[in-house]
Amino acid sequence: MTSLESPAAKPKISWSEALSVYLKPRVLIVILLGFSAGLPLALSGATLAIWMTEAKVSLGTIGLYALVGLPYTLKFLWAPLVDALDIPILSRALGRRRGWLVFSQLLLAAAIAFLAFQDPATALWPVALGAVLVATASATQDIVIDAFRVESLDTSEQAAGMAGYVAAYRIGMLASGAGVITLTWWLAKVGVSAETVWMWGYLAAAALVSVGIVATLMATEPAAPEGLVDRARDPISRVLITAFGAFREFLGRPEAIIILLFVVLFKFCDAFAGVLTGPFVIGIGFDKATYAAVVKGVGLASALIGGFAGGMVAAALPLSTSLWIGGILQAISNLAFAWLALIGPNVPALTAVVIVENFTGAIGTVIFVAYLSALCGVRAHTATQFALLTALAAVGRTTLSSGGGFIAESTGWVWFFVISALVAIPSLMLLAWLQMRGHFRELDQRAR
Repeated sequence: MTSLESPAAKPKISWSEALSVYLKPRVLIVILLGFSAGLPLALSGATLAIWMTEAKVSLGTIGLYALVGLPYTLKFLWAPLVDALDIPILSRALGRRRGWLVFSQLLLAAAIAFLAFQDPATALWPVALGAVLVATASATQDIVIDAFRVESLDTSEQAAGMAGYVAAYRIGMLASGAGVITLTWWLAKVGVSAETVWMWGYLAAAALVSVGIVATLMATEPAAPEGLVDRARDPISRVLITAFGAFREFLGRPEAIIILLFVVLFKFCDAFAGVLTGPFVIGIGFDKATYAAVVKGVGLASALIGGFAGGMVAAALPLSTSLWIGGILQAISNLAFAWLALIGPNVPALTAVVIVENFTGAIGTVIFVAYLSALCGVRAHTATQFALLTALAAVGRTTLSSGGGFIAESTGWVWFFVISALVAIPSLMLLAWLQMRGHFRELDQRAR
């Protein structure tokens, strides 16, 4: 594929240089922060659901507890606070971003510890409060880490930083999911009372937040950007001015609406198929144990490898070329599921398809987030703009893909996955349009 960008848009580097970027101190700090970001997710989700199941809470009630995750969707509402305000004492001692990081991490550890001392069997409302506090503190930490990563890393380091971040994020999820569950099982086996094993499991998870705190203290504060709202203004004015400025700056860019539409659609084909992957696998004859073993084992490994591969691709190739690679691979991986639908329940075939899907999906994700990071070029608005962009990127998963089940019922699985591959075409057309309009040259010029 011939790039429409200027050959000078991005200096070429060797694959060894692309690999060595993972050893840079700034990138290693971001990787450690990725572990801290992934750690809380299961504590208010899957792990909490297992705890409640053991406590004999009804399935209906457990299902309703999915709503405690709303702060992750709504985090853009308070992102301007992170851009506009300082944390007393901490921001003065550590700097603007690191002060917010330590503050959110201390809140997160306290929220997890609070949840540890609740009992789903006797007091569901305090459990709900604890879970919401964990999700809110975690979402706030996500806002700050995203802004810190974008501001700390050079453009050439963004993809590698995101690849390492995603890998560490998954390991953090594993620690708070399988890790906490295994710890509670072992504690019960050695004689710890059943009433306290979950308390100790959650307290262990709270202690692991220290990984993120140590990483923050080891990090270097990014240089303060130009364009910050006058700190002498009252806090409400600063927040409102920051939020308005973030919207105005982005919407004032050439092709702003096309860019936002591309952000919505790029991962849509991946999300459209992904929502129904589990029902498809079970529906064609695999049992849950086989599916879980393949997805959690082989799928996790291939996703980690794909994430690092995506980081190397984005570091070695122009951003536009990288997006073409990620977008096409995502579409092709959906056709692999169409092939599986044709041959039926075959474990080696399922394994191959899961490897392809997780590997290509991770490549696309890392490259796409590198692009979102490049869009946040005005550092005074990093937290607000990145939170808004990621919220838009989630529209395909949360809204546009909601009708996929009706399409699968009408067409059958083979044609459903073929259609899911074809829905990648609009995003690739928008990518070509942005390329022809010089959008990526502008991003490279801003980076230089």
